[in-house]
Amino acid sequence: MVTRLRLLDDAAWVSVNDRREVGASEVWPVAGGFCSCAVAWVVAEAFVDVGVDGRRVEARARGHCVECGAAGTTPWVAVGRVTDAGFEPTTGLRRSRQRSPVSGRRGDS
Repeated sequence: MVTRLRLLDDAAWVSVNDRREVGASEVWPVAGGFCSCAVAWVVAEAFVDVGVDGRRVEARARGHCVECGAAGTTPWVAVGRVTDAGFEPTTGLRRSRQRSPVSGRRGDS
């Protein structure tokens, strides 16, 4: 299965198979790797990278933690999954990964 991933609208959206699926301006609970908070509540301001690892769609986003104010780029976190029925967005806690997806692509930073 081929999955097309792109960043659209000045990196405000992750497009999966030519559909806007994940948008910036969301608040993500991210565990590990963003700031010193146990769970960073990160406001995603723009996407930096997007990639796919198997059926898991992952991204790195520029943003800030609403708890401590730290700003930066998230590690790789799941934003959704491609299934036979289509794209399913990730909800809840997002666990970070330090290595990039196999087919990760760098967007404009």
